[in-house]
Amino acid sequence: MKPGSIAVVGAAETTRMGKIPDVSVIGLHADAALNAMADCGLTAKDIDGVATAGESPVAIAHYLGITPTWADGTAVGGCSFMLHVRHAAAAINEGLCKTVLITHGESGRSRVGSGGFGRQPSSLMGQFELPFGVTSPPTMFTLPVMRYLKTRGYTEEDLAMVAVIQREWAAKNPRASFKDPITVDDVLNSPMIAWPFRMLMCCLVTDGGGALILTSAERAKDFPQKPVYILGTGESVETPMVSQMEDFASSKAFRVSGKKAFDEAGITHSDVDHLMIYDAFAHLPLYGLEDLGFCKPGEAAAFIRERNTAPGGRLPLNTNGGGLSYMHSGMYGMYALQESVRQMRGIAPAQIPGAKVAVSHGVGGMFAASGTIIFGNER
Repeated sequence: MKPGSIAVVGAAETTRMGKIPDVSVIGLHADAALNAMADCGLTAKDIDGVATAGESPVAIAHYLGITPTWADGTAVGGCSFMLHVRHAAAAINEGLCKTVLITHGESGRSRVGSGGFGRQPSSLMGQFELPFGVTSPPTMFTLPVMRYLKTRGYTEEDLAMVAVIQREWAAKNPRASFKDPITVDDVLNSPMIAWPFRMLMCCLVTDGGGALILTSAERAKDFPQKPVYILGTGESVETPMVSQMEDFASSKAFRVSGKKAFDEAGITHSDVDHLMIYDAFAHLPLYGLEDLGFCKPGEAAAFIRERNTAPGGRLPLNTNGGGLSYMHSGMYGMYALQESVRQMRGIAPAQIPGAKVAVSHGVGGMFAASGTIIFGNER
Protein backbone atom coordinates (compact mmCIF):
# COMPACT_ATOMS: atom_id res chain seq x y z
CA MET A 1 0.00 0.00 0.00
CA LYS A 2 1.27 3.46 -0.84
CA PRO A 3 1.49 5.40 2.46
CA GLY A 4 -1.27 7.97 2.74
CA SER A 5 -3.38 6.67 -0.15
CA ILE A 6 -6.30 5.83 2.18
CA ALA A 7 -7.86 7.96 4.90
CA VAL A 8 -10.25 7.62 7.82
CA VAL A 9 -13.01 10.17 7.27
CA GLY A 10 -15.53 8.97 9.87
CA ALA A 11 -14.93 7.73 13.41
CA ALA A 12 -17.19 7.37 16.42
CA GLU A 13 -17.98 5.18 19.38
CA THR A 14 -21.40 4.24 20.71
CA THR A 15 -23.54 7.00 22.20
CA ARG A 16 -23.22 5.40 25.63
CA MET A 17 -20.31 3.41 27.03
CA GLY A 18 -19.89 1.10 29.97
CA LYS A 19 -23.20 -0.40 31.03
CA ILE A 20 -25.94 -0.46 28.38
CA PRO A 21 -28.51 -3.09 29.42
CA ASP A 22 -31.17 -1.97 26.94
CA VAL A 23 -29.24 -2.36 23.66
CA SER A 24 -28.42 -5.62 21.89
CA VAL A 25 -25.13 -6.45 20.20
CA ILE A 26 -26.40 -5.63 16.73
CA GLY A 27 -27.95 -2.46 18.14
CA LEU A 28 -24.52 -1.38 19.41
CA HIS A 29 -23.02 -2.02 15.96
CA ALA A 30 -25.75 0.10 14.41
CA ASP A 31 -25.43 2.91 16.94
CA ALA A 32 -21.69 3.17 16.35
CA ALA A 33 -22.16 2.95 12.57
CA LEU A 34 -24.77 5.72 12.49
CA ASN A 35 -22.58 7.91 14.70
CA ALA A 36 -19.63 7.41 12.34
CA MET A 37 -21.80 8.19 9.32
CA ALA A 38 -23.02 11.37 11.00
CA ASP A 39 -19.41 12.25 11.79
CA CYS A 40 -18.56 12.41 8.08
CA GLY A 41 -21.95 13.33 6.61
CA LEU A 42 -22.70 10.01 4.89
CA THR A 43 -25.71 7.70 4.88
CA ALA A 44 -26.03 3.96 4.32
CA LYS A 45 -26.51 4.44 0.57
CA ASP A 46 -23.01 5.94 0.37
CA ILE A 47 -21.35 2.82 1.82
CA ASP A 48 -20.27 0.01 -0.52
CA GLY A 49 -17.92 -1.95 1.76
CA VAL A 50 -18.62 -3.56 5.14
CA ALA A 51 -16.27 -5.25 7.61
CA THR A 52 -16.97 -6.48 11.11
CA ALA A 53 -16.19 -9.14 13.72
CA GLY A 54 -18.32 -10.61 16.47
CA GLU A 55 -21.30 -10.24 14.14
CA SER A 56 -21.63 -11.24 10.51
CA PRO A 57 -21.06 -8.53 7.88
CA VAL A 58 -24.14 -10.00 6.20
CA ALA A 59 -26.25 -9.18 9.25
CA ILE A 60 -24.74 -5.71 9.62
CA ALA A 61 -25.25 -4.84 5.95
CA HIS A 62 -28.85 -6.05 6.05
CA TYR A 63 -29.61 -4.28 9.34
CA LEU A 64 -28.28 -0.95 8.05
CA GLY A 65 -29.68 -1.26 4.53
CA ILE A 66 -26.30 -1.44 2.81
CA THR A 67 -25.68 -3.36 -0.43
CA PRO A 68 -21.89 -3.77 -0.50
CA THR A 69 -19.60 -4.74 -3.34
CA TRP A 70 -17.01 -5.90 -0.78
CA ALA A 71 -17.36 -7.54 2.63
CA ASP A 72 -14.93 -8.84 5.24
CA GLY A 73 -15.82 -11.01 8.22
CA THR A 74 -12.26 -11.67 9.41
CA ALA A 75 -12.47 -12.69 13.08
CA VAL A 76 -9.19 -13.29 14.90
CA GLY A 77 -10.13 -11.79 18.25
CA GLY A 78 -9.64 -8.28 19.55
CA CYS A 79 -7.30 -7.10 16.80
CA SER A 80 -9.76 -8.05 14.03
CA PHE A 81 -10.52 -4.37 13.42
CA MET A 82 -6.85 -3.59 12.73
CA LEU A 83 -6.94 -6.31 10.08
CA HIS A 84 -10.19 -4.88 8.72
CA VAL A 85 -8.51 -1.48 8.28
CA ARG A 86 -5.66 -3.14 6.41
CA HIS A 87 -7.97 -5.22 4.21
CA ALA A 88 -10.26 -2.25 3.52
CA ALA A 89 -7.31 -0.11 2.44
CA ALA A 90 -6.24 -2.81 0.01
CA ALA A 91 -9.79 -3.21 -1.32
CA ILE A 92 -10.22 0.53 -1.91
CA ASN A 93 -6.84 0.78 -3.62
CA GLU A 94 -7.79 -2.18 -5.81
CA GLY A 95 -11.08 -0.57 -6.80
CA LEU A 96 -13.25 -3.23 -5.19
CA CYS A 97 -15.18 -0.55 -3.30
CA LYS A 98 -14.96 3.16 -2.55
CA THR A 99 -16.23 3.69 0.99
CA VAL A 100 -15.84 1.10 3.75
CA LEU A 101 -17.66 0.92 7.09
CA ILE A 102 -15.97 -1.08 9.87
CA THR A 103 -18.18 -1.75 12.89
CA HIS A 104 -17.78 -3.13 16.39
CA GLY A 105 -20.35 -3.71 19.10
CA GLU A 106 -20.36 -5.91 22.19
CA SER A 107 -22.60 -6.38 25.17
CA GLY A 108 -19.70 -7.66 27.22
CA ARG A 109 -21.18 -6.70 30.57
CA SER A 110 -24.94 -6.88 30.08
CA ARG A 111 -24.77 -9.89 27.71
CA VAL A 112 -27.74 -8.76 25.60
CA GLY A 113 -27.63 -11.03 22.58
CA SER A 114 -24.04 -12.07 23.24
CA GLY A 115 -22.56 -15.48 22.58
CA GLY A 116 -20.38 -17.50 24.91
CA PHE A 117 -16.61 -17.76 25.25
CA GLY A 118 -16.46 -21.55 25.22
CA ARG A 119 -14.16 -23.61 23.01
CA GLN A 120 -15.32 -26.66 21.09
CA PRO A 121 -13.97 -29.91 22.63
CA SER A 122 -12.79 -30.90 19.14
CA SER A 123 -10.69 -27.74 18.70
CA LEU A 124 -6.95 -27.76 19.29
CA MET A 125 -7.40 -25.80 22.50
CA GLY A 126 -10.29 -28.01 23.54
CA GLN A 127 -8.19 -31.12 23.13
CA PHE A 128 -4.82 -30.02 24.45
CA GLU A 129 -5.31 -27.09 26.85
CA LEU A 130 -8.86 -27.10 28.20
CA PRO A 131 -8.39 -30.42 30.09
CA PHE A 132 -5.63 -28.75 32.13
CA GLY A 133 -7.80 -25.86 33.32
CA VAL A 134 -7.05 -23.26 30.65
CA THR A 135 -10.58 -21.95 30.32
CA SER A 136 -10.66 -18.15 30.18
CA PRO A 137 -8.36 -15.23 29.32
CA PRO A 138 -6.75 -14.89 32.77
CA THR A 139 -5.83 -18.58 32.78
CA MET A 140 -4.66 -18.49 29.15
CA PHE A 141 -2.18 -15.69 29.69
CA THR A 142 -0.66 -17.04 32.92
CA LEU A 143 1.66 -19.59 31.25
CA PRO A 144 3.53 -17.20 28.95
CA VAL A 145 3.47 -14.34 31.46
CA MET A 146 5.03 -16.38 34.28
CA ARG A 147 7.87 -17.36 31.95
CA TYR A 148 8.12 -13.77 30.67
CA LEU A 149 8.51 -12.35 34.19
CA LYS A 150 11.22 -14.89 35.01
CA THR A 151 13.08 -14.41 31.72
CA ARG A 152 13.00 -10.63 31.87
CA GLY A 153 13.49 -10.33 35.62
CA TYR A 154 10.25 -8.37 35.94
CA THR A 155 8.03 -8.33 39.05
CA GLU A 156 4.40 -8.02 40.06
CA GLU A 157 5.18 -4.38 40.84
CA ASP A 158 6.16 -3.86 37.20
CA LEU A 159 2.76 -5.16 36.07
CA ALA A 160 1.06 -2.96 38.65
CA MET A 161 2.86 0.15 37.38
CA VAL A 162 1.28 -0.32 33.95
CA ALA A 163 -2.19 -0.11 35.51
CA VAL A 164 -1.25 2.86 37.70
CA ILE A 165 0.00 5.00 34.82
CA GLN A 166 -2.91 4.13 32.55
CA ARG A 167 -5.29 5.25 35.30
CA GLU A 168 -3.52 8.63 35.15
CA TRP A 169 -4.48 8.88 31.48
CA ALA A 170 -8.03 7.73 32.23
CA ALA A 171 -8.42 10.56 34.74
CA LYS A 172 -8.15 12.96 31.80
CA ASN A 173 -10.90 11.21 29.83
CA PRO A 174 -14.52 12.03 30.71
CA ARG A 175 -15.72 8.81 29.04
CA ALA A 176 -13.38 6.51 30.98
CA SER A 177 -15.00 3.89 33.19
CA PHE A 178 -12.59 4.46 36.09
CA LYS A 179 -10.82 7.74 36.81
CA ASP A 180 -9.84 7.65 40.50
CA PRO A 181 -6.06 7.48 41.07
CA ILE A 182 -4.57 4.15 42.12
CA THR A 183 -1.18 3.18 43.53
CA VAL A 184 1.02 0.13 43.07
CA ASP A 185 -0.11 -1.03 46.52
CA ASP A 186 -3.75 -0.65 45.49
CA VAL A 187 -3.12 -2.92 42.51
CA LEU A 188 -1.19 -5.51 44.51
CA ASN A 189 -3.83 -5.54 47.24
CA SER A 190 -6.72 -6.02 44.81
CA PRO A 191 -8.23 -9.54 44.66
CA MET A 192 -6.16 -12.29 43.07
CA ILE A 193 -7.69 -13.57 39.82
CA ALA A 194 -5.06 -15.95 38.44
CA TRP A 195 -1.43 -15.49 39.42
CA PRO A 196 0.20 -13.11 38.67
CA PHE A 197 -2.94 -11.20 37.73
CA ARG A 198 -4.69 -9.15 40.40
CA MET A 199 -8.07 -7.66 39.57
CA LEU A 200 -6.64 -4.23 38.74
CA MET A 201 -4.24 -5.84 36.27
CA CYS A 202 -7.18 -7.27 34.31
CA CYS A 203 -9.30 -5.51 31.70
CA LEU A 204 -12.74 -4.10 32.33
CA VAL A 205 -15.92 -5.87 31.24
CA THR A 206 -18.15 -3.32 29.55
CA ASP A 207 -20.75 -2.69 26.85
CA GLY A 208 -20.04 -0.50 23.84
CA GLY A 209 -18.61 -0.30 20.35
CA GLY A 210 -17.22 1.89 17.64
CA ALA A 211 -17.05 2.36 13.88
CA LEU A 212 -14.69 3.73 11.26
CA ILE A 213 -15.30 4.88 7.69
CA LEU A 214 -12.45 4.74 5.16
CA THR A 215 -12.10 6.07 1.64
CA SER A 216 -9.37 7.17 -0.77
CA ALA A 217 -7.19 10.13 0.16
CA GLU A 218 -8.34 11.90 -3.00
CA ARG A 219 -11.95 11.81 -1.81
CA ALA A 220 -11.09 12.53 1.81
CA LYS A 221 -10.65 16.26 1.28
CA ASP A 222 -14.37 16.55 0.52
CA PHE A 223 -15.45 15.44 4.01
CA PRO A 224 -16.11 17.70 7.01
CA GLN A 225 -13.61 16.11 9.37
CA LYS A 226 -9.84 16.35 9.12
CA PRO A 227 -8.62 13.24 7.24
CA VAL A 228 -6.45 10.77 9.13
CA TYR A 229 -4.18 8.95 6.69
CA ILE A 230 -3.12 5.33 6.88
CA LEU A 231 0.66 5.26 6.53
CA GLY A 232 1.43 1.61 7.23
CA THR A 233 -0.29 -1.66 8.08
CA GLY A 234 0.72 -5.11 9.26
CA GLU A 235 -0.85 -8.36 10.39
CA SER A 236 0.17 -11.85 11.41
CA VAL A 237 -0.97 -14.93 13.33
CA GLU A 238 0.95 -17.51 15.33
CA THR A 239 -0.99 -20.20 17.19
CA PRO A 240 -4.45 -20.73 18.74
CA MET A 241 -2.78 -22.30 21.79
CA VAL A 242 -0.63 -20.20 24.11
CA SER A 243 1.19 -23.38 25.12
CA GLN A 244 2.59 -23.61 21.58
CA MET A 245 4.07 -20.12 21.30
CA GLU A 246 7.53 -20.11 19.76
CA ASP A 247 8.81 -17.97 22.63
CA PHE A 248 6.81 -17.22 25.78
CA ALA A 249 8.80 -14.00 26.27
CA SER A 250 7.92 -12.59 22.85
CA SER A 251 5.05 -12.68 20.36
CA LYS A 252 6.09 -13.67 16.85
CA ALA A 253 2.84 -12.20 15.51
CA PHE A 254 3.65 -8.88 17.23
CA ARG A 255 7.11 -8.77 15.70
CA VAL A 256 5.98 -9.64 12.17
CA SER A 257 2.96 -7.31 12.19
CA GLY A 258 4.86 -4.38 13.66
CA LYS A 259 7.83 -4.64 11.32
CA LYS A 260 5.57 -4.86 8.28
CA ALA A 261 3.71 -1.70 9.32
CA PHE A 262 6.87 0.27 10.06
CA ASP A 263 8.53 -0.81 6.81
CA GLU A 264 5.43 0.12 4.81
CA ALA A 265 5.16 3.53 6.47
CA GLY A 266 8.85 4.19 6.01
CA ILE A 267 9.22 5.60 9.52
CA THR A 268 11.46 4.95 12.51
CA HIS A 269 10.51 4.67 16.16
CA SER A 270 11.68 8.22 16.80
CA ASP A 271 8.98 9.45 14.40
CA VAL A 272 6.16 8.09 16.60
CA ASP A 273 4.36 10.69 18.71
CA HIS A 274 1.61 8.50 20.13
CA LEU A 275 1.23 4.78 20.82
CA MET A 276 -1.69 2.49 21.57
CA ILE A 277 -0.94 -1.08 22.65
CA TYR A 278 -3.90 -3.37 23.30
CA ASP A 279 -3.96 -3.96 27.06
CA ALA A 280 -6.41 -6.69 27.92
CA PHE A 281 -4.04 -7.39 30.81
CA ALA A 282 -1.19 -5.35 32.28
CA HIS A 283 1.60 -7.40 30.69
CA LEU A 284 0.67 -6.57 27.09
CA PRO A 285 2.14 -3.04 26.95
CA LEU A 286 5.44 -4.53 28.16
CA TYR A 287 5.44 -7.16 25.40
CA GLY A 288 4.35 -4.55 22.86
CA LEU A 289 7.07 -2.04 23.70
CA GLU A 290 9.71 -4.74 23.26
CA ASP A 291 8.29 -6.63 20.28
CA LEU A 292 7.58 -3.44 18.34
CA GLY A 293 11.14 -2.29 18.95
CA PHE A 294 10.56 0.72 21.19
CA CYS A 295 12.53 -0.99 23.96
CA LYS A 296 15.15 -3.72 23.98
CA PRO A 297 14.14 -7.03 25.62
CA GLY A 298 14.25 -6.54 29.36
CA GLU A 299 14.00 -2.73 29.27
CA ALA A 300 10.24 -2.12 28.96
CA ALA A 301 9.47 -2.25 32.70
CA ALA A 302 12.05 0.42 33.51
CA PHE A 303 10.87 2.47 30.53
CA ILE A 304 7.36 2.58 32.01
CA ARG A 305 8.57 2.95 35.60
CA GLU A 306 10.60 6.00 34.57
CA ARG A 307 7.34 7.56 33.31
CA ASN A 308 8.26 7.69 29.63
CA THR A 309 4.73 6.52 28.76
CA ALA A 310 2.94 8.65 31.37
CA PRO A 311 1.40 12.11 30.93
CA GLY A 312 4.28 14.40 30.06
CA GLY A 313 6.47 11.46 28.96
CA ARG A 314 8.26 11.16 25.65
CA LEU A 315 6.14 8.27 24.33
CA PRO A 316 2.49 8.74 25.39
CA LEU A 317 0.94 5.26 25.63
CA ASN A 318 -2.74 4.27 25.87
CA THR A 319 -3.86 7.84 26.35
CA ASN A 320 -7.56 6.96 26.61
CA GLY A 321 -6.89 4.90 29.75
CA GLY A 322 -6.74 1.62 27.88
CA GLY A 323 -8.65 -1.58 28.44
CA LEU A 324 -7.65 -1.43 32.09
CA SER A 325 -9.45 1.85 32.85
CA TYR A 326 -11.28 3.18 29.76
CA MET A 327 -13.28 0.43 28.05
CA HIS A 328 -13.00 -3.26 27.26
CA SER A 329 -16.13 -4.92 25.96
CA GLY A 330 -14.27 -8.05 24.83
CA MET A 331 -12.52 -7.02 21.60
CA TYR A 332 -10.63 -3.85 22.45
CA GLY A 333 -8.94 -3.12 19.11
CA MET A 334 -11.61 -0.71 17.90
CA TYR A 335 -11.15 1.53 20.95
CA ALA A 336 -7.40 1.73 20.36
CA LEU A 337 -8.03 2.74 16.75
CA GLN A 338 -10.56 5.36 17.82
CA GLU A 339 -8.10 6.99 20.21
CA SER A 340 -5.39 7.02 17.53
CA VAL A 341 -7.78 8.78 15.16
CA ARG A 342 -8.77 11.31 17.84
CA GLN A 343 -5.12 12.08 18.50
CA MET A 344 -4.43 12.60 14.80
CA ARG A 345 -7.48 14.85 14.50
CA GLY A 346 -6.28 16.85 17.49
CA ILE A 347 -9.48 16.30 19.50
CA ALA A 348 -8.54 13.68 22.11
CA PRO A 349 -9.39 14.45 25.75
CA ALA A 350 -5.71 13.98 26.62
CA GLN A 351 -4.42 15.46 23.38
CA ILE A 352 -0.69 15.18 22.68
CA PRO A 353 0.41 18.61 21.38
CA GLY A 354 1.76 18.50 17.85
CA ALA A 355 1.25 14.74 17.40
CA LYS A 356 1.65 13.75 13.74
CA VAL A 357 2.19 9.96 13.80
CA ALA A 358 0.28 7.39 15.85
CA VAL A 359 0.78 3.64 16.09
CA SER A 360 -2.16 1.41 17.04
CA HIS A 361 -1.19 -2.18 17.86
CA GLY A 362 -3.59 -4.99 18.66
CA VAL A 363 -3.60 -8.58 19.85
CA GLY A 364 -6.23 -11.26 19.26
CA GLY A 365 -7.01 -14.60 20.88
CA MET A 366 -4.45 -14.06 23.64
CA PHE A 367 -1.24 -14.25 21.55
CA ALA A 368 -2.86 -15.85 18.50
CA ALA A 369 -2.97 -12.84 16.17
CA SER A 370 -1.80 -9.28 15.80
CA GLY A 371 -2.56 -6.19 13.73
CA THR A 372 -0.68 -2.89 13.51
CA ILE A 373 -1.90 0.34 11.93
CA ILE A 374 0.19 3.49 11.62
CA PHE A 375 -1.76 6.73 11.21
CA GLY A 376 -0.67 10.21 10.26
CA ASN A 377 -2.39 13.57 9.86
CA GLU A 378 -0.20 14.42 6.89
CA ARG A 379 0.28 12.43 3.68
